[in-house]
Amino acid sequence: MSMRRTIRATPLPTGSVIEARLPGAQFADCYETADPAPGHSALQSWLDVVARTPGWTRALMALRNRLVRLVGLKGLGQLNDGTRRDASRYRVGDRVGIFEIRHLSDREVVMGQDDKHLDVQVSLHKRMQGGQAVLALGTVVHIHNPLGHAYMAVVAPFHRRIVRAMLARA
Repeated sequence: MSMRRTIRATPLPTGSVIEARLPGAQFADCYETADPAPGHSALQSWLDVVARTPGWTRALMALRNRLVRLVGLKGLGQLNDGTRRDASRYRVGDRVGIFEIRHLSDREVVMGQDDKHLDVQVSLHKRMQGGQAVLALGTVVHIHNPLGHAYMAVVAPFHRRIVRAMLARA
């Protein structure tokens, strides 16, 4: 019998690196759930999450990559492209799937992808809350031009579903 994991929308974690990147952002969200592996580092938990990316998410990313090239954005690949399963081998500046590691600690990993239209940062943050281990996945986007705004208007609803689905499979 499988148990459904509760996913909650929440503010970005107080005092987190991703929260410090919020000023001036045009988009931000965060979802949290019980941490199934509290002994893992934040990056190891991220690697575990993207290793279980749903097939429909991969199909949407492939479609996204084909379509955005038509309007001058980069195709990014998949969330887990080229990832190694051992988090200890990664350093700030390394690529993890489609993102570059910007901040790395046991409790939080912040990854990003920048281009001329928008800068995206994603954080996986781990903390204890009320005696329970919690995993929070937050996103902050700074938009630079009208194409970035149009892109986010289309992508944001899918993004929310993808994040919740990924956390549900954590």
